[in-house]
Amino acid sequence: MTDYPSALLEKAVNEFSRLPGVGRKTALRFCLHLLKLPPAESEELGQTIIRLRTGIRQCEVCHNLSDSSRCSICNDRRRDTSVVCIVESIRDVLAIENTTQFRGVYHVLGGIISPMEGIGPTDLSLPQLEERAAKSTINEFILALPATLEGDTTSYYIYRKLSAVSSATFSTIARGIAVGDELEYTDEITLGRSILNRTPYHSR
Repeated sequence: MTDYPSALLEKAVNEFSRLPGVGRKTALRFCLHLLKLPPAESEELGQTIIRLRTGIRQCEVCHNLSDSSRCSICNDRRRDTSVVCIVESIRDVLAIENTTQFRGVYHVLGGIISPMEGIGPTDLSLPQLEERAAKSTINEFILALPATLEGDTTSYYIYRKLSAVSSATFSTIARGIAVGDELEYTDEITLGRSILNRTPYHSR
């Protein structure tokens, strides 16, 4: 184990190395780089991280990240609020938005049903989605979930729940996306075409 000349440096390395994909060597490079910066720049980075954690909230409508009670997508009057794309995570919203092919709105579940990982329907934003379906004028739900067993299970659960409270149609993104793939790792052209060429969803 490396002996650090400073307990503060060691603490910083330990914290940085907790980030996904960051090992101790990379964490040390980050810390040494920060020490070379002018104090004002390092302090601004620290304050930005604090503001990131304390200032960002979930959109009250779609559960996307937002600086206010409603996210920029839900506040955009140019969006078609009658078409709701249901996704697993905020990363999926970013991936679909990068295609510039979708002009509807979203609902972020915050995960998918996975009994093996102890994730059930109550652990997701499904009650809020059901309430939204019952209260809003929605014409179509797009099930844009991973092409995995867990994703298909979640899609089926959502279909059964929402079809009981809404007359909207259900569709799923075209399977130009390989089985087992995550949306965030799919290239923009393929993902964009999958949204445009979505197909009706049928209960299996």
